[in-house]
Amino acid sequence: MEYQVTATRRRPQNLKQLSGQSFVQQTLHNALNSGHIAHAYLFSGPRGVGKTSAARILARALNCEQGPTGTPCGECSNCRDILGGKAMDVIEIDGASHTGVDDIREIKDEVLYAPGSSRYKIFIIDEVHMLSNSAFNALLKTIEEPPEYIVFIFATTEIHKVPLTVRSRCQHYNFHLVSLEQIRQNLAEACAEIGLEYRNEALIWVAREAKGSMRDAYTLFDQVISFCAGQPLTLELIRQKMGLIAVDQLSKLCDALIDENLETAIDLYQQIINGGTSLEQLLVDLCDYLRALLLLQSGLNEQQLLLLLPYPSDHYSPKALQSWDREQLCHILERCFTLYRNLRYSINEHFELELLLFELSQLHYYRSGTRQLQRLEELTNRLQEGLPDYDGQHESPTAEIAGDKKKTLIA
Repeated sequence: MEYQVTATRRRPQNLKQLSGQSFVQQTLHNALNSGHIAHAYLFSGPRGVGKTSAARILARALNCEQGPTGTPCGECSNCRDILGGKAMDVIEIDGASHTGVDDIREIKDEVLYAPGSSRYKIFIIDEVHMLSNSAFNALLKTIEEPPEYIVFIFATTEIHKVPLTVRSRCQHYNFHLVSLEQIRQNLAEACAEIGLEYRNEALIWVAREAKGSMRDAYTLFDQVISFCAGQPLTLELIRQKMGLIAVDQLSKLCDALIDENLETAIDLYQQIINGGTSLEQLLVDLCDYLRALLLLQSGLNEQQLLLLLPYPSDHYSPKALQSWDREQLCHILERCFTLYRNLRYSINEHFELELLLFELSQLHYYRSGTRQLQRLEELTNRLQEGLPDYDGQHESPTAEIAGDKKKTLIA
């Protein structure tokens, strides 16, 4: 059998298989079974979440010989032709390459002819926001009062570019990003189909990298399984092949920085860079590590952490968890984000990253302006309450204030 990429092989064939779109599933299913068929539908949402697949499923549901039905049979000639892209009465148009008025005129001419062998003639226009204003205006009257045998299905990733006059004539369905757990489950099913052994943390990493797009997850999944060569799919294998930084390297780096051992920290940094990791990837992995520390300090339960963290909680540095509080972690994460955005304009990228490491080595001294004021107020109150004089073993409040100021890094 000819090889098919996972995204094509696992394309949803019915409404139940649309991952993470329960509202769309239920609403369309009820409308189809009750016979409440609109003349125009508008599917919007991020890329790779099932908009075009839903449009094709809807086309089959409308033209199935047993329909209109929320559960097309998939066996009749109409279902098979639509599934194979051979149905003459289902016309798919790429809005990005058919943007002009002349293209819309062709659609208006087609609308005049009844379907040949189906119940409805269906026009699916993908990336409809790419149409010009003139094309939209030419389409308005047609989508408002089409013949009873015509159904329009529009799909777009940029709903704000679709004129309100068009939106008001369509039933609008907003597609959402797919949850990490749902993506992980789908990837696990894909592994079972091809008989591939896997570790759960590897699938979680792929799901996190997809950022809610099921198609992106399948594309990355195809890439990572290509270098398995019979081996189980593990996070360590992904790290080795894709040049990711091991979590233990980042833990050692953080421990050295907490100890203010800059010599060791710089040596570890050079080992990571010399291993082929780009500066951008190092920043991304460092942000992920600091985010994990922040989540571990947030009191989440083990089940939540399992889905949010790429590694088990015991893989992260206990010293970093004890030494850096949430305020300090938020501060340095903001610095990492800013550096990532500015890296392309840097005079010396390596120097900027080394400067960030130096800031990390001093992070346990950092206090925000609000925390400084709170501390000063506490010490001032102690003075005003007439506390006993300090003996030689303790600093006076004045000295403590001075020490705080000296140790505080100004953000």
